[in-house]
Amino acid sequence: MTAVDKNETVFITGGAGFIGLHVVEQLLEKGYKVRIFDNMVRGNRDAANALVARGNVEVVDQDVRSGVAVAAAMRGCSRVVHLAADSINKSVADPFSSLDGNIVGTHNVIAAAADQGIKRIVYASSASVYGDPEKLPMHEDDALSPLTPYCIGKRTGEDLLAYYQRKAGLSWIALRFFNVYGPGQKTTAYYTSVINHFVNRLRNGDAPVIDGKGDQSMDFIHVHDIARAVVLAVDSERGNLPINVGTGIDTSVAALARILIDAIGVDVEPIFNPRNVLVSRRAADVQRAKDVIGFEYTIPVNEGMTDLIRFETQK
Repeated sequence: MTAVDKNETVFITGGAGFIGLHVVEQLLEKGYKVRIFDNMVRGNRDAANALVARGNVEVVDQDVRSGVAVAAAMRGCSRVVHLAADSINKSVADPFSSLDGNIVGTHNVIAAAADQGIKRIVYASSASVYGDPEKLPMHEDDALSPLTPYCIGKRTGEDLLAYYQRKAGLSWIALRFFNVYGPGQKTTAYYTSVINHFVNRLRNGDAPVIDGKGDQSMDFIHVHDIARAVVLAVDSERGNLPINVGTGIDTSVAALARILIDAIGVDVEPIFNPRNVLVSRRAADVQRAKDVIGFEYTIPVNEGMTDLIRFETQK
């Protein structure tokens, strides 16, 4: 790992968002200064301002779709973390706006990084670039088959990174996040909305309703671990490749319901709704993350979900 120059500033798009705020905290712990670039549509302005008040953090209230604003705000930074993106739901509802942000905006960030000789850009990609996997665990060299404009945008971002590596020697890592969850997450998050659905029913004393047998699964990875992976990728000497960030464990919807029932402490049993469902399973091959950036997850899903319930209860 590289030593941190105390004068180095990391430029982080979407830095006031759910994942971004956790990343900023860990970058500060490493000794970096941070410049948050966020249009605040999904960002937490109050939380960002609180970080500014602590020192070593700046906030630029701008949009990645403005190439001029991106290039101007990036000047003086040495490393870039690109998290800003529209959601899956919005990409389906409004693909024109979504692709403008997720592809044009991403190109603005990558092109500016290449032009300004940035040491490393870390890009938030997604496990959704794989589409429905043909086998588990899902490996970085597997075929990609993105299914929505959001997923297509994430894959395009990876292709743009490789282009600017060839064209300008840009050093990059694309982190394919699996199913991120944790305190402070928006209740509309697409891949983890099942958590919110179950929790809301359980709090009302109602049993969670599961379609089919509940053997659909996800690889739930805590946001604290996600942020650790980002910082490791910022510092890593190796690069120019995509890396899965997950636990390597597929947790079924039925198992998730049981974890949440135990965490909330209600005496109910899940209700299974007999219907045909497309059973999709997700689990990351995590070997490359371990080999390249030294990342292994630290928060098991049952512990993380229990902490999430505790956090939500204390709000």
